[in-house]
Amino acid sequence: MPALFLKRLPCAALTLFLFTAATTLGAEPEPLHGRIDRLIAATPDYTKNVAPLASDAEFLRRVYLDLSGTIPTSAEARSFLNDKSADKRVKLIDKLLASPEYARHMANVWDVILMDRRRDLRVPKNDWHEFLRNSFASNKPYDELVREILSADGTDAKTRAAGKFLLDRDMDAYQATRDVSRLFLGRNIRCAQCHDHPNVPDYFQEHFYGIYAYFSRSLLFPDDKAPTASLAEKGEGDVTFVSVFDKAKTTKSTTPRLPGGKPVDEPKLEKGKEYTVAPAKGVKPVPAFSRRAQLATMLTAGDSDAFRRTAANRFWAQMLGRGLIDPPDLDFSGNPPSHPELLDLLAQEFMDHKYDVKWFLRELVLSETYQRSSAVPPQVKEVDHERYWIANVKPLAPEALAMAVLEATGQTEVARRALSKNLNESALHGRLAPQMQEFVRVFAGRPGEPEEDFQATLEQTLFLKNGALVRGLLAPAPADLIDRINALTDVNALCDEVFLSILTRRPTDEERKDVAEALKGATNRPVALGEIAWALLASAEFRFNH
Repeated sequence: MPALFLKRLPCAALTLFLFTAATTLGAEPEPLHGRIDRLIAATPDYTKNVAPLASDAEFLRRVYLDLSGTIPTSAEARSFLNDKSADKRVKLIDKLLASPEYARHMANVWDVILMDRRRDLRVPKNDWHEFLRNSFASNKPYDELVREILSADGTDAKTRAAGKFLLDRDMDAYQATRDVSRLFLGRNIRCAQCHDHPNVPDYFQEHFYGIYAYFSRSLLFPDDKAPTASLAEKGEGDVTFVSVFDKAKTTKSTTPRLPGGKPVDEPKLEKGKEYTVAPAKGVKPVPAFSRRAQLATMLTAGDSDAFRRTAANRFWAQMLGRGLIDPPDLDFSGNPPSHPELLDLLAQEFMDHKYDVKWFLRELVLSETYQRSSAVPPQVKEVDHERYWIANVKPLAPEALAMAVLEATGQTEVARRALSKNLNESALHGRLAPQMQEFVRVFAGRPGEPEEDFQATLEQTLFLKNGALVRGLLAPAPADLIDRINALTDVNALCDEVFLSILTRRPTDEERKDVAEALKGATNRPVALGEIAWALLASAEFRFNH
């Protein structure tokens, strides 16, 4: 291949060309995480402005929070920081992905993404959460998970939990349309319900009603007030719509259709043969052709570019702090991805690997892009977050904040010891749940609304600074943090333990001096230690994943 030809290729195209050539020649293809880094680095000013790799301490805390939803114990932190092996980060990533904490954390994250913290109506949250936890624990392919969620009608007790997505939205066809498009197609078409979107020229009213047509015949049976209701469907009913801006009031119609896709191939049924079980009083109707059943298959089909782009982008946003398309539910020509070739690569690879979530997250976390420091290099005057040259700082989700506080203060260890021979991840979580729920109450967003940009409230600040729960966690009790550090007479050892327990790092020399000074004149040592620990817990360093 002439060198001149290669020089003319842009870096992103060159990466794709070399990967294709290597695959064709039978060579081992470059891992996805390597190709991610090449595409992120494909600009001339990358080298002089990129942050160095995160320190071991920074990486350790970040990857624990991202893959297990909590921070490591002081013993785990000490072991990792003292480990000199070259592959210790890889080993840690694999350990966390195989842990039961990973599955519970992913269930927490995706419960919020899919349900927006809605209040339980027909499916208990514990059942739904267990369905998600088992799905991530077994590494169920993401497309299969989505199909199960959209196809479950709640009739079979074994699959009812998956039906929460639609059942707890009251099978409101308008709400289902908005959320399916937003969550799985990356298109927030709420404002296209009454007319073409006023601000997004790519979103049309016909897109809204094309998705709506999948749900328009569905209803709750026996009625919408029954807590045990399941989904039923009529065998007839067309969808028509009129734009409020159309002075002629032209009525349009549509069959089920995804934006940019082909309409559903709907069979022509003879009059009287629309049902396999005809509707009657007290009888659940079963149509001969189910429009809703087509959605799960068509949405996740191999030719659904929007589905795989949105899936890859959402997991990227979860790990990297922002989407390549950001926000992830505004995929349109006026909001292009920051790295188009990278998003195409991620979407294709995720699909080619059969939507293997653990494989995909592992590749993201193995990348140097993920492992960059969040500390801004001195030469960088303004951080461009969409370049991913510097790690994005992320606020801890309420569940992760709760688990981190309970781990840091030693409450998790107290619970472990109390459970003794009965200790397992599920039992431990059950014991800590009441305290976790209080954090969720204070820090979670409003039920039914997507959680968006972080904004601290006065209640949250007072909860961390003066709340009885947090203060109570810092009272000395057998095996907790204050009890543990109060037993240490060496100030340096005490400093190491409190900083490793709370901030997953060793203290600086200046911080050691501050601790020693605070303890020097203390008349009540446990109280002074509690104040030191509280100051670290209330810091921005603890509140954020960096």
